[in-house]
Amino acid sequence: MNSSLKIKSLATLLLVVLFLLPSEAKKKNGGNPVMTMTESTYDFGIIPEKGGPVSHEFEFTNTGNGPLVILNATADCGCTRPEYPKNPIAPGKKGKIKVTFLPKNYAGGFVKNVKIKTNAKPKMKVIKISGTVNPNK
Repeated sequence: MNSSLKIKSLATLLLVVLFLLPSEAKKKNGGNPVMTMTESTYDFGIIPEKGGPVSHEFEFTNTGNGPLVILNATADCGCTRPEYPKNPIAPGKKGKIKVTFLPKNYAGGFVKNVKIKTNAKPKMKVIKISGTVNPNK
C-alpha cells in the first residue's frame, strides 16, 4: 500500500469513529427523551367560586428513545397545584400531569401557567389553564 492510500484509509477510519462516538455516548447516557403533550392548554369555562377545587389531567407521551424524568412542576401561584409522576417514563409510555385550581377568592377570569422541568429537550414545557370564576354560584 502506498503512503497516500494509507493516509486516506486512516482518515476515513478516523471520520467513521468520530461519527459513531456521539451516538454511542447517547446510548450510554440513556438516549434522548422527548415529552410530547396531547394538549398544552385547558379552559375550565365558568366555575363556581364556592364549588371547591377543579382539576384537569394533561396527558403526555415519551416519544424519545430514553427515559423521561420530570424534575419538577411549578405553578404561577398557590391557587394552582400540579401533580406529576415521580418515576421515569419509558420510551413509548404515557404519563399524566394533574393540575388543580382553587377558585376561592379568585372571582373573574384567570389564566395560570405550570412550568414543567424535565431531562428532555427542550428542558422546559409550559401548560396553561384558564377559566372564569363566578362568585354568585
